[in-house]
Amino acid sequence: MNDQVQTAITPKRHEDYPEWYQQVIKASDMAENSPVRGCMVIKPWGYALWENIMRELDFMFKKTGVKNAYFPLFIPLSFLEKEAEHVEGFAKECAVVTHHRLETADGGGLVPAGKLSEPLVVRPTSETIIGDAFSKWISSYRDLPMLINQWANVVRWEMRTRIFLRTSEFLWQEGHTAHATAEDAIDRTKMMLDIYADFAERFLAIPVIKGRKTPSERFPGAVDTMCIEAMMQDRKALQAGTSHFLGQNFAKASDIRFQSSEKREEYAWTTSWGVSTRLIGGMIMTHADDDGVIMPPRVAPSHIVLLPIYKKAGDKQKVLEYVRNLAAELMEKTYFGRPIMVEVDERDTGGARGWEWIKKGIPVRIEIGPRDMEKDALFVARRDKSPKEKQSIPRAQFVEEISSFLDSIQNNLFERAKAYREENTVNIDTNSDFYAYFTPKNAEKNEIHGGFAMAHWCENPACEEKIKDDMSVTIRCIPFDAKDEEGICVCCGAKSNKRVLFSKAY
Repeated sequence: MNDQVQTAITPKRHEDYPEWYQQVIKASDMAENSPVRGCMVIKPWGYALWENIMRELDFMFKKTGVKNAYFPLFIPLSFLEKEAEHVEGFAKECAVVTHHRLETADGGGLVPAGKLSEPLVVRPTSETIIGDAFSKWISSYRDLPMLINQWANVVRWEMRTRIFLRTSEFLWQEGHTAHATAEDAIDRTKMMLDIYADFAERFLAIPVIKGRKTPSERFPGAVDTMCIEAMMQDRKALQAGTSHFLGQNFAKASDIRFQSSEKREEYAWTTSWGVSTRLIGGMIMTHADDDGVIMPPRVAPSHIVLLPIYKKAGDKQKVLEYVRNLAAELMEKTYFGRPIMVEVDERDTGGARGWEWIKKGIPVRIEIGPRDMEKDALFVARRDKSPKEKQSIPRAQFVEEISSFLDSIQNNLFERAKAYREENTVNIDTNSDFYAYFTPKNAEKNEIHGGFAMAHWCENPACEEKIKDDMSVTIRCIPFDAKDEEGICVCCGAKSNKRVLFSKAY
């Protein structure tokens, strides 16, 4: 990269990737840190993006029979204690409420008072409290399957936080289902993972790898955890969604029983699955450049910004009228199931106005002045291209072809991300090559090293743990499409019959 090129974001990606990420979010006006440590304020531009993510996923869920509900934010501590492995997995992240009011102390100031008879955990996830509801709602096989989802906030008391990627409070959806047979529950687990993968690729333009977590990486209390993994531009992995087959573990803990068609009393088979505002962080780190965010059109808060340009005071009214008429015409069009969203920026801020929209990542910028009006043409720039790359397009043609124009941007973002992942995915067969791949040659220069390594593993947890301890490299998943092949474990040299995906990760 040419260090002399001026960009909107400082530092650049190759200089300090973590700080670049923070500055991209700040410049985009999507979110900011809150006064509460580790929490974030999601601003209108960022929340509009989340609303679009929610709307599309909600529609995809409901097509499979899922219904939305809502459950309490507070969970009795005794509920979590029913499933030992589950509570152990979340214990260090739980925020706990022990009092129900404040009183004024003798010396002034407020102090907690009214101690609760039982502590309440602020929702880290809802398996236990939804399980309690299911135990009351389900009595017969005719009540199954029970397919429930909730859109909610979650609290996990993280020590190291980063906006969108890992915060003490975040937004998500969590699906919970109960079934009469293990086969039905496993099918649902796979179905929801497929929905997540489809959404990530078709809407967020993020290519993902579907696979199964190793036992040590499973959701606490689950029998099986399936996931989608994506590569960020620093070549680290991001777990973008998970779907869990819980077996009968939570059903037994919550007493979710039903009478089968054979008149036998049985425990239900349950699943849970979720994605969160982490998807926004993944979208940013997959597509953003040194000028800011790049929004995939299918989830962008707005698709187009119109920038009226005039130098003479007498031209202002004519240009604004032309621009407003164009906005109305464009908003009558649809793209991927929703109306074209158009911003009209009438501020007189010169070149700074265009750069603000570049940093916000809006897919299309259109400048319109008197000369463009004379030609009935639009001066168009795509966010997935260089800011200097603009083209004049006849107005009628642009309006007619707007859907395919946006699709071109969407598809380019996906193909670019997919090519980057493929360029940085390697097969590794020896211990020395494996360690060399993930070891920076010069850590002082903030060097990015490694990527996705497809390597053999003997299935021994000790080898998995050693690699993690040595280099902070984890098995991201055992890909579903991994082919059977003989090899040796890159840690101990024992026999292996399949490659797994290793990477450093968020």
